[in-house]
Amino acid sequence: QVQLVESGGGLVQAGGSLRLSCTASVRTFNQYAMGWFRQAPGKEREFVAVINRTGGSTYYADSVKGRFTISRDNAKNTVYLQMNSLKSEDTAVYYCAADYYGSTLSRVDRLYDYWGQGTQVTVSS
Repeated sequence: QVQLVESGGGLVQAGGSLRLSCTASVRTFNQYAMGWFRQAPGKEREFVAVINRTGGSTYYADSVKGRFTISRDNAKNTVYLQMNSLKSEDTAVYYCAADYYGSTLSRVDRLYDYWGQGTQVTVSS
């Protein structure tokens, strides 16, 4: 069993920044590719970003490319999502997810093995 706990969500003004964190309760954190997804009210969950096991490769949704940065610190069992230039359409519950031995930088949520509880991000205009 793997537990993922997100933190860092909150209320921020448009144009501002926020950093989300996700910490995993697992010894072999470096065996998981880590992704971020988000879900706005009334909408389907959508892919945001993914990072490979070593942190050497990333992939982003077009909607956040250039504004968001995913990173990880394997020594701390933590993956981050730095969100800059936030827009109102970024408002959603953000989830981190773990893909055991993932190596394809998947955008498909069903391919992930473990999920956090989510953290709310609200961007005001």
